[in-house]
Amino acid sequence: MVRRGYDRSARGYLAARRGNAGSPINEFLAEVVKAVPQGGAVLDLGCGAGDPVAVAFAERCVVTGVDISGAQLALARSRVPGATFIHADMATVAFPADAFDAVVAYFSIIHLPREAHADLFARIAAWLRPGGIFAGTLGHGDSPSDIAPDWYGAPMYWSHFDSPTNIRLVTQAGLIPEIAELRGVDETFLCMLARKPGG
Repeated sequence: MVRRGYDRSARGYLAARRGNAGSPINEFLAEVVKAVPQGGAVLDLGCGAGDPVAVAFAERCVVTGVDISGAQLALARSRVPGATFIHADMATVAFPADAFDAVVAYFSIIHLPREAHADLFARIAAWLRPGGIFAGTLGHGDSPSDIAPDWYGAPMYWSHFDSPTNIRLVTQAGLIPEIAELRGVDETFLCMLARKPGG
């Protein structure tokens, strides 16, 4: 459902996200960008059309994007030609240990069944170099499964835990939260920045 939904809604969703340039969510992204060293390796997990994460990092870091939607990736490749984009499911994609200085997941982990979140956080921690950061927009309420029949013209699925559970799972994965705040206006997320020890 997520893949089909983003394939069908790719351009409409991109237009909506580009209209949120000054939102608290994107202000958080500006903080994340500053936390990553110049020339660092960044994984945009669930990159969509490359907006906002790949675009934000494109001129100062080496960016790899992963997304399940081919239509979204086509937009991303045209908008951020210097990045590498991989058509894959974040639930199963694999990378070497210590491959990235940052893994950033904007509006994406909430589309994965929450039973898979703990495993994903552990894999993210393994992909990070010592001192590297995970930053993402996570759910803040208890929602085992939510389906909208018409979201930008297509059905869409979400699943997430409440804020305390998300903080606990990220901590259990071996990451140290530095920011864990609810931010947003029309839509609110738990904005999380957590660091891998060392470095």
